[in-house]
Amino acid sequence: MSERLYPYVIFLPRGKKERILEALFESEVPVAILKYALGRGVSEKVFQKDLIATLGYSNKTVIDYLKSLTHLGILNEHMEKSEAPGRTVWVKYYTLTDLGRWFALLLVEEEKISDKEKIDIIQTAFRYYTRWVRELSTKLGIQKEDLTKIFMEEMK
Repeated sequence: MSERLYPYVIFLPRGKKERILEALFESEVPVAILKYALGRGVSEKVFQKDLIATLGYSNKTVIDYLKSLTHLGILNEHMEKSEAPGRTVWVKYYTLTDLGRWFALLLVEEEKISDKEKIDIIQTAFRYYTRWVRELSTKLGIQKEDLTKIFMEEMK
């Protein structure tokens, strides 16, 4: 097989794994929300009104999925004061959580990610994975020296 494979790793909260995967992949709507957020930028604000106007789903559908994704820790919900002529309006927007960014990154093409973002992804994934391996190896009684030896061999 000459196809290039990528080691996608997602760190899921214990006890929520199935609910998160079902919420994301039971419908195209959550995937469309994540793709829209990616198009805006992984750290940018995603306004509820823009999602409703752009995605072509009903208000109720979009709002229901936004609530679900927020409850599962994929999105953070925020309110922002906006000054309109003669009145003040509160606008709802969302940002991707760390978990949300990992899911969104599953959907993006590698070529569309800057080198700076790739470096950040690698370093963050390595940190999470190393922390997880350290905690699990401690529970299993694996010596840190054994893991260090493996790491040094692979980094040569």
